Amino acid sequence: MEYNPSDHPRASTIFLSKSQNDVPYRNVQEKRKSLFINNHGTFRRKYSSCSTIFLDDNTVSQPNLKYTIKCVALAIYYHIKNRDSDGGMLLDIFDEKLHPLSKSEVPLDYDQHDPEQKQIYRFVRTLFSAAQLTAECAIVTLVYLERLLTYAEIDICPGNWKRIVLGAILLASKVWDDQAVWNVDYCQILKDITVEDMNELERQFLELLQFNINVPSSVYAKYYFDLRSLSESNNLSFPLEPLSREKAQKLEAISRLCDDKYKDVRRAARKRSASMDNLCGIRWVPAILS
Repeated sequence: MEYNPSDHPRASTIFLSKSQNDVPYRNVQEKRKSLFINNHGTFRRKYSSCSTIFLDDNTVSQPNLKYTIKCVALAIYYHIKNRDSDGGMLLDIFDEKLHPLSKSEVPLDYDQHDPEQKQIYRFVRTLFSAAQLTAECAIVTLVYLERLLTYAEIDICPGNWKRIVLGAILLASKVWDDQAVWNVDYCQILKDITVEDMNELERQFLELLQFNINVPSSVYAKYYFDLRSLSESNNLSFPLEPLSREKAQKLEAISRLCDDKYKDVRRAARKRSASMDNLCGIRWVPAILS
């Protein structure tokens, strides 16, 4: 039995599988090129030492917005480029010829040429910048996109990718962000689209998802780490910066907060155990590692 990757944490993400079919085998130096810096015409890798620690500002709880959008755009690019040859089922609601996003005339060959990664990135970045969406919303957008493709058994292609991505962003922003962007706000971003069209896009998107908008934390984490793997294999690794004193203090404060929470949980567990008929006393002994 095959699990749906957008529902089950153990199922491999579709975009990573499609990218692995396209990316040729690279040697370690080529694969990690983005982790190197140019110094007098030679490449040197950034190594951490006792005095300097190099970290990126991208974590599963606080992803870097710019690079997350780049990775999501790259994932969509591989979906389009390596789509199934039969094309799957096409739905009118996502057809840009039937529902154009602008008043400019749609070219006759609009569905014949695959968009480049930069074009996808600019489209997604424009929506996220104008609507002030978060990086987490970008990851949820990708989850909804793959859930749509599997539930509805359709493919994303040059003629429908913009409206599919728009529908996924629209839904993800409402589910994830506390202050959701209204459909009329997207009409201010995309000047030529109507509110009625946005409402119908949202309604049909939800129906095709079978109203399953739940994203478990384990699925979210899987997509985050698979996006990181995608970035490394395509030289989009997140830039490394030296750990500053301020960041070190923040990490220490977070670590102390987590340690305090763990102590409270352990203390509560000890109380519950001791209340069981008082048959025996429970002692907590620290582990000894040798």
